[in-house]
Amino acid sequence: MDEPSQSMANMWPDLIKKAKDGGLNAIETYVFWNAHEPLRRQYDFSGNNDLIRFIQTVKDEGLYAILRIGPYVCAEWNYGGFPVWLHNMPGIEMRSANNIFMNEMQNFTSLIVDMMKKESLFASQGGPIILAQIENEYGNVISSYGDVGKAYINWCASMAKSLDIGVPWIMCQEDDAPEPMLNTCNGYYCDQFTPNNPNTPKIWTENWTGWFKNWGGLDPKRTAEDVAFAVARFYQNGGSLQNYYMYHGGTNFGRTAGGPYITTTYDYDAPLNEYGSLNQPKYGHLTQLHNILRSMERTLTYGNVTSTDYGNSVFGTVYSIDNTSSCFFGNANVTSDATVNYQGVDYNVPAWSVSILPDCKTEVYNTARVNIQTNLMVKESNQAEDEPASLKWSWRPEINLEQTLVQGKGQVSTGMIVDQKVTNDVSDYLWYMTSLNVDKDDPILTDDMSIRVNATGHILHAYVNGEYLDSQWATYGIFNYVFEKKVKLNPGKNQITLLSATVGLQNYGPKFDVVQSGISGPVEIIGRKGDETIIKDLSLHKWSYKTGLHGLDNKIYNSDSKFSAQWNSDNLPLNKMLTWYKTTFKAPLGEDPVALDMQGLGKGLAWVNGNSIGRYWPSYMAQEDGCSTEACDYRGSYYSSKCDTNCGQPTQRWLVSHNIFS
Repeated sequence: MDEPSQSMANMWPDLIKKAKDGGLNAIETYVFWNAHEPLRRQYDFSGNNDLIRFIQTVKDEGLYAILRIGPYVCAEWNYGGFPVWLHNMPGIEMRSANNIFMNEMQNFTSLIVDMMKKESLFASQGGPIILAQIENEYGNVISSYGDVGKAYINWCASMAKSLDIGVPWIMCQEDDAPEPMLNTCNGYYCDQFTPNNPNTPKIWTENWTGWFKNWGGLDPKRTAEDVAFAVARFYQNGGSLQNYYMYHGGTNFGRTAGGPYITTTYDYDAPLNEYGSLNQPKYGHLTQLHNILRSMERTLTYGNVTSTDYGNSVFGTVYSIDNTSSCFFGNANVTSDATVNYQGVDYNVPAWSVSILPDCKTEVYNTARVNIQTNLMVKESNQAEDEPASLKWSWRPEINLEQTLVQGKGQVSTGMIVDQKVTNDVSDYLWYMTSLNVDKDDPILTDDMSIRVNATGHILHAYVNGEYLDSQWATYGIFNYVFEKKVKLNPGKNQITLLSATVGLQNYGPKFDVVQSGISGPVEIIGRKGDETIIKDLSLHKWSYKTGLHGLDNKIYNSDSKFSAQWNSDNLPLNKMLTWYKTTFKAPLGEDPVALDMQGLGKGLAWVNGNSIGRYWPSYMAQEDGCSTEACDYRGSYYSSKCDTNCGQPTQRWLVSHNIFS
């Protein structure tokens, strides 16, 4: 439920039905705190944020639900799902035994629980929700928090228990989850996972069907054979519940992508692709597996287990009850196929595969033998257009730039450089403005001058005295860099304007919430003359700040904006920063998903019919190397870069707009 346009919620019944048809019996969802409480104590459960409607839709399809409240979610989602106003509360320490944070977290968690109870949605009330989650992957970072981390996780457990929901609570990736919390596993493989309490079920919260994508990164792919192998091995080794992350990856519409540098697409090589279509053969191959496992449900749930080690990483497991037996033969060897003799019959088990015999006699499924035809998505031009390739564009500049670039007029001023999160992340854009008076005989005024800016890995555009100087940005995983460019200053007043643009806030890692964004400083003017270097630090100057852009503030992407008529159709500028572009096209024929080809554009935000469909950046090319011309070998442990594709191409060329024309 990660799409912001109102009509996207209309896709839920179709996606959930496809999941059911694919053999699933439960749907798992996060709850996004920043989507539901964008401003403190101001809630939004409308449209695509209608959590009740989503759970009811799951119920209507006859499926169970798993509610991962968190409320930290990670999910490559902006700021890990935390609303940024939390960061700006005085004295707060997030994900810690800090009263300010715990009060806010309890307030939101209680709100969600009370909403579910009111609609009788917990299984204890006859509803579909069979599990709820508190916190998320905290065990991965708990060592960074010390004693307050342990105290915090104990508080989480106590607080969750006090809410009395009548179904179990889970904590994923939390090896020391306090009772009665159930600790669960996330990863590519969880067959060797053992819960910290031997009396609790073996639960796999996230089976990663692929991996996410970042700007500049390649397309990660995970084979159907390997995903099926991981699932079959999990149930062979006593697994109780396995959830795909993702089953439908979807799209990071609007500004929801985190990172920084996570792309708008969140396809995740999932069984249901970004467009909501079947990703074959993965969808079909897993569907067959699910149906077979469900046919063995009673035996797997209640049967006695006998395991046999055949050597060379080959294992057999038999589940038996009431004269009924089901068998798994697993071969974890990466190169060698195996022959297993069971009750006088030989069974061939290919390398890195699991064979399933529901009656211990006939093999009905092997994870490495795919008999589903691969499908290939074809993108066709819009047949509703007479000349679909020749869209007519109009444009307009971002206005009021004179006040910002030359006059340095902002909304607030301080005597320091501030983190961009002080704006509560209402926009990607924040202007930093200051002035510098230089006496004509100031020794810094030389023929060799530069401006040096310490920034934090997103995008920086620099202007001096109203003139564009240059831009810079870092790559995925780099949280800071130094921008330094030659500059010419004049005797007297000089205006320095820096535009910082975020590309999703940090969403993961120890104390990710305090990772800086925007301009961290110092900002310095450097003059060199011979062997002498003179530095003026502007960090403690008076700085003025302005959030956003005029076009964003006035929603000129909407047809009913008072500025909607102020567009030019002549002299279309190319490669010009801070320029708005607009075109129209006829709604495509038929019911197929709709994608926009963004090739030829630079970087920005896109809207269709007033609905934000996310950030685009087709000029950001994926790295040149790391792709193989050979088919991906499913054998051997998967890792995120094992089967990459798309070398040297735009990181993301297409944006999904789905059925927003309805």
